[in-house]
Amino acid sequence: MKSVELKKGVYWVGAADWSVRDFHGYETPRGTTYNNYLIMDDEITLVDTVKYDFSHITINNIRRITDPGNIRHVVINHIENDHVTSIDRIMDLAPKATIHITERGKKGLDRFFDTSKWDIRTVKTGDTLKIGKRTLLFIETPMLHWPDSMMTWCKKDGILFSQDAFGQHLASSGRFDDEFCEKQSMAELEDAVIDYYANILMPFGPLIRDRIADLGKMGVNPDIIAPDHGIIWRSHVAKVIEWYLAMANDKADLSVSIIYDTMWHSTERMTVPLAHGIRDEGVEYKILKLRETPMNEVIKEFWKSRGTLIGSPTLNNIMFPTVSQFLTYLRGLRPKNRLVSAFGSYGWSGGAVRDTFAKVKEIGLQTHEPGIEVPYLPSESDETACYEFGRKFARQLKKYHAQFGQ
Repeated sequence: MKSVELKKGVYWVGAADWSVRDFHGYETPRGTTYNNYLIMDDEITLVDTVKYDFSHITINNIRRITDPGNIRHVVINHIENDHVTSIDRIMDLAPKATIHITERGKKGLDRFFDTSKWDIRTVKTGDTLKIGKRTLLFIETPMLHWPDSMMTWCKKDGILFSQDAFGQHLASSGRFDDEFCEKQSMAELEDAVIDYYANILMPFGPLIRDRIADLGKMGVNPDIIAPDHGIIWRSHVAKVIEWYLAMANDKADLSVSIIYDTMWHSTERMTVPLAHGIRDEGVEYKILKLRETPMNEVIKEFWKSRGTLIGSPTLNNIMFPTVSQFLTYLRGLRPKNRLVSAFGSYGWSGGAVRDTFAKVKEIGLQTHEPGIEVPYLPSESDETACYEFGRKFARQLKKYHAQFGQ
């Protein structure tokens, strides 16, 4: 794929990864991209590198524009492996370049490489780099989503190089949002943004609100947002910022995600009357079986819904392993402002529902108790009880959701 010009003299020189399906445990059915950018000015500057496997692609893209030996500055916004592991190859080709990175980024880079042979300048918020007609402004964004993270603002071109913020795991033939929407749809793009946010940035909502406010105070009003993954924003910049602020404020739909697993289909059978009860109260729902659904898809649907029912059979007096895995994953994301209840089936003794509530309370979520648990195969009366439980949960959810004015 050839280089793509964002503004005159500013180029995307990254790589699309169409085949990746496992991104450190995060399933990526739409692939991803590793974006980095070359700024042609008096002092040529490369913003970020790419995953090592794709270093030959970024080098070839740079060579179509200039000799890599002409690069005088390399800005590293984020040191995660998918962004920095080709830095040694870049520096071999650009030995006169200075690396600009945060102090925490420098400490991390020292763990990956022998950095003693490189010229490295550590930067902090407010520091600048004049490269000719352009001056780059560095803005630290610690924990968005690593401690080293920062963004780089090019005021002359109105481009915010945002590292992982505003990104998506999405490979496409077009580089820009309008190109993607023309061939695909805005709905698919929004879904990719939510999926990325829910699985990576969910814990950092308050920080995201603060950093977006800080950008405004610093006069950063981008025409283009250029993230390190996915499409580049030029036609819907205000829209993606609006989406991020909504997600940072825990916006959710008045809907229920029914997330479950099952051993001999008894817990599974409970999902049907539960769903009918929810729907008859005018609330939408979606049913997701854990062993049949990628974890990041489950997390995304959990995040989109104000309410969740978690279903598990009892195994050895506790919840089923896949349900435990889901709740462990969820705990690390630290969700807020969601209403959760539990259901399940059991043989000689129960325990899964009790165990589920205990785990949900550890996460700090609001619970609707008691849940509902039935022995062996649900009887007709059990299914009626499930239906009524679904209605009761939906009624409670509507009251809970109204608190948020959404």
